[in-house]
Amino acid sequence: MVSRSVYDSNPNNVTVGQTLPPGCANTMVGCGMPPVTATNDGTYPTVWNNDLVDGSFGITSKIILDQLTPSGALINSLEVPNSSQNGVPPTKDQMVTSFSSKSEVALNLSTDGRYLTFMGYWSPIDAIDVSNSNTAGVADPTNPVRENAYRVVAQVDSKGKFNFTATNAYSGNNGRAAILNNSDGANFFYTSGNAGNGNNPQPDGVILGAGAQILDPQVKALVAQQPGSPTPVGSFSITQLGDSLDKVGKDTNFRGLTIFNNVIYVTKGSGSNGINTVYFIDTTGSICTATNGVGLPSASAALPTSGILYDPMALQTEGVVPYNMCVLKGFPTALKSKTSFPFGIWFADADTLYVADEGNGDNTFASGIYTKAAAQKTAGLQKWTFNGTTWSLAYTLQNGLQLGTPYTVSGYPGGNNSATGLPWSPATDGLRNITGIVNGDGTATIYAITSTVSGNGDQGADPNKLVMITDDISATSLPGAESFTTIDSAGFGGVLRGVSWTPK
Repeated sequence: MVSRSVYDSNPNNVTVGQTLPPGCANTMVGCGMPPVTATNDGTYPTVWNNDLVDGSFGITSKIILDQLTPSGALINSLEVPNSSQNGVPPTKDQMVTSFSSKSEVALNLSTDGRYLTFMGYWSPIDAIDVSNSNTAGVADPTNPVRENAYRVVAQVDSKGKFNFTATNAYSGNNGRAAILNNSDGANFFYTSGNAGNGNNPQPDGVILGAGAQILDPQVKALVAQQPGSPTPVGSFSITQLGDSLDKVGKDTNFRGLTIFNNVIYVTKGSGSNGINTVYFIDTTGSICTATNGVGLPSASAALPTSGILYDPMALQTEGVVPYNMCVLKGFPTALKSKTSFPFGIWFADADTLYVADEGNGDNTFASGIYTKAAAQKTAGLQKWTFNGTTWSLAYTLQNGLQLGTPYTVSGYPGGNNSATGLPWSPATDGLRNITGIVNGDGTATIYAITSTVSGNGDQGADPNKLVMITDDISATSLPGAESFTTIDSAGFGGVLRGVSWTPK
């Protein structure tokens, strides 16, 4: 299964000269002096040049789930209910993503394999700046975006039946991924994401609603749901490694999410705070407090069944305490890294972990190539191995990705974007969400969504690709013959986001 979004390219979505974000005059911070105004109307792809003036800019769009064969042939498509469909009024269940928020709509199977889960917004399509809006129950008066929108977890079965669960988590930012734990009598969502789009100090609800969350699935319609306060299930601070405290709540700007051997793993790969690396949640309460924030999960670990019993008096000064997360031993611990950008993660076995690295996003262009993207050594698919004591990077698979080399998108403009002075044509910069399967011959086949660099006003709006590669699991040095193959590509006005196996 691949999640895809398509922008409708309606020129009327944005009017040149309108104030951005919409309604900012009615917020505590106002619209600035002078106020920011739209430079382009809603026509694709020039609409994303508005991101150059409005850092919150985005427009909600429909989500489509494509079922493919392992070789990439389309079997069928399922459109998530949205306001552009007949018979979907505002009171009916619906969910959208924000085009072009590149971190959204990761796909994950439930622990029993029967459901697919992902995150979005309860909002109509063509709403502006929803990805940085407050959630309805967590207001930040210093957020310049006026809209309120619940974040939503979608759950869909093999027959295409949806259930939606609203949450007040991730106010001011976005939920990225969700996994349903429905094994052995459990019934919880674990989610990852980011929160906050306002000034310091942030409201308590924003701090509580960041990072890793736990929430109960709902069966009621969205209009009948009344979400309460966010419930953090994992918390980390760079002070665990001896670093000085930074902006509370931003150390847990999580993206990738997976479960392996009853342990929740997340990644952080973006933002100006914290450590870009791989983390795990320690439910034993003994590992992360004793190892200065770097460690290995306990063999007796169990998945969490409740949130953290946090100290409300410490939220504004220390965040959610106690801290119950570690950096996975062997992974980077450098602050504000310029070389580590982990996104999706997938375990082939207990000693082999594949990590997608998104790349540095640098669109420096010269002599027909994005030079900084092409020169990267760790962007692509990293293979990490465990020796019983620590994890180490064995090699990074890049062959066939053609990092930094522009490719053609049918219907895309030629030449340079006048707003950036750089080519419209995108190039692969690295990988985002991944999944895989262990084959009977000792290899693993990994499927991955590419990231891009370009001269677009927002590089997350570039049509990207689904690629696959087969790797020898036992290999510890880079196999020269292994290469990525493109098996699906987003078309004009479209983007690919998540990849997973189809639910049973």
